[in-house]
Amino acid sequence: MSSTAPSPVVVSTSPSDQSSRVFVYGSLLADDIVRVLFGRVPQSFPAVLDGLFSIRERVYPAILPVEKKKVTGRVLLGVTSPELDILDIFEDVEYERRAVDVSLMDGSEKLTALTYVWSNGSDPNLYGEWNFEEWERSRLDDFVGMTTRFVKELQLPEPKSRVATYESFYTKEGGDTPLMLP
Repeated sequence: MSSTAPSPVVVSTSPSDQSSRVFVYGSLLADDIVRVLFGRVPQSFPAVLDGLFSIRERVYPAILPVEKKKVTGRVLLGVTSPELDILDIFEDVEYERRAVDVSLMDGSEKLTALTYVWSNGSDPNLYGEWNFEEWERSRLDDFVGMTTRFVKELQLPEPKSRVATYESFYTKEGGDTPLMLP
């Protein structure tokens, strides 16, 4: 019986590649969210980046460069310019798109990808770790609903921002208190 080691993942890093690689984490790890935004789920590979914080009283995380911290995510391949535009709008003013170096989880390659980094590095509301499995269990369905509303808003002449859509979706009916994490 012979065993063969799996072949390493090979990802094109050619600068002439017309599509983009995007490192995603947090809610964008859920195929359901990516499908609502893009109408498809691009091919992806597990990857690691340094630095992750969760945001107090939000159901989505943020990353900032932090020594000795790692973010597990995935690199989406073949993200088109219109899809990047959707991500820019979805991430809103709270995040900045940046090029970062990520390592594929199998260790086969380090590559440059775009990602969204929290724009306020001194935000006092950043804290601790963010748990995807817990979020998926307790918040995915609501977040799919919010994301679906966001995509419908994009079709309007004057769409709401993702933050405004988020806040209106997570506000209790008849009140003004957002439904936030405990």
